[in-house]
Amino acid sequence: MNSVVENYCELPRIMRKPLWQLWHRLLIRFDREVSVNFMNYGYNSLNGEIKTHLYEADEMNRYCIQLYDRVVRNNDLKGKNILEVGSGRGGGASYVARYYSPNSYTGLDISSSLIDFCNRHYKTPGLKFTRGAAENQPFSDNAFDIVINVESARCYGNLDTFFREVNRVLKPGGHFLLADMIKKEEDAEMNDRIQLAGFTIESKSDITGNVINALGKDSHRRVDLIKTLAPSFLRSAFIQFAGTTGTARYESFVNGKYEYWVYRLNKE
Repeated sequence: MNSVVENYCELPRIMRKPLWQLWHRLLIRFDREVSVNFMNYGYNSLNGEIKTHLYEADEMNRYCIQLYDRVVRNNDLKGKNILEVGSGRGGGASYVARYYSPNSYTGLDISSSLIDFCNRHYKTPGLKFTRGAAENQPFSDNAFDIVINVESARCYGNLDTFFREVNRVLKPGGHFLLADMIKKEEDAEMNDRIQLAGFTIESKSDITGNVINALGKDSHRRVDLIKTLAPSFLRSAFIQFAGTTGTARYESFVNGKYEYWVYRLNKE
């Protein structure tokens, strides 16, 4: 299991989606009290940025929330119709819906168990979760002002199809806010894929250092959660998946094998 987790991003894309769904089903099975709302690697400021204001109840998830805040900041979300593709356990959707006051926020995920989980546990007005595939989204053309995707695109079977679907459901002039890890040598290829799908790259930022810093500061919390929730035979695999200090995933950021990028894209 550890080997599969460590090399997840090197697996054929056709294998990634079912493994991702299995991983989420295991999390739901072991986390019945909703202790884990986020699964991203997190973000922490290295450049004197103003600290993200959070309510006390959200402090435990600060680093994961700060990644979402880094993705959406400097965008006018108030009153907008927003789609998040790959909404996972819904923590990011809940954060943006509560703090940024969009008109509506729709979380889309392929896993029916995750959609049921999120619709049971999140009751923010305007926030809902819908089952569907990233490459075949169940929405009409030009339906959303903004589409968000955080640490999910690497799991999809066909990245080009996903980008075209995002372009289809976005309104003209709408923005696609994308954050994910990519291999260092894949940067130019990613730029080409984005532009071929009909987007203009308004900005892109390498935040690898911020992610490394957040993982270092958040590692104890992640390990404690895993030890509390996961059975002993799965703990090592969950720790690898969480990217805590000393794991192969953490080291892949430190040694430069993977970089973490945030994009702000505009539909042409």
